[in-house]
Amino acid sequence: QVQLVESGGGLVQAGGSLRLSCAASGRTFEDYHLAWFRQAPGKEREFVAQISRSNDATAVAGSVKGRFTISRDNAKKMVYLQMNNLKPEDTAIYSCAARTLTMPGYGYWGQGTQVTVSS
Repeated sequence: QVQLVESGGGLVQAGGSLRLSCAASGRTFEDYHLAWFRQAPGKEREFVAQISRSNDATAVAGSVKGRFTISRDNAKKMVYLQMNNLKPEDTAIYSCAARTLTMPGYGYWGQGTQVTVSS
């Protein structure tokens, strides 16, 4: 298993930037594909970005493309989400998630960190 703990959320004005971090512990970090999801009040959780376990493939949702970047540091067991040009609609709880190749979906989740973007 892997345990995930997010940090880096906060309050920022529109147009600003934040960098979210997710620290992992437990099994071999390189075994896991990693992702960021978010959930805004009254809305369903949505995919934000993902990165492969070998760090050679990434994908981001269309709503954040060109503004958000996902990265990982396998040596430090960390995954990051750099968020630039933030908009009020980016306000949500952001959670990191992990899965192995054999899992049908993301089965390990952090507790989430709040991001609030003021207009």
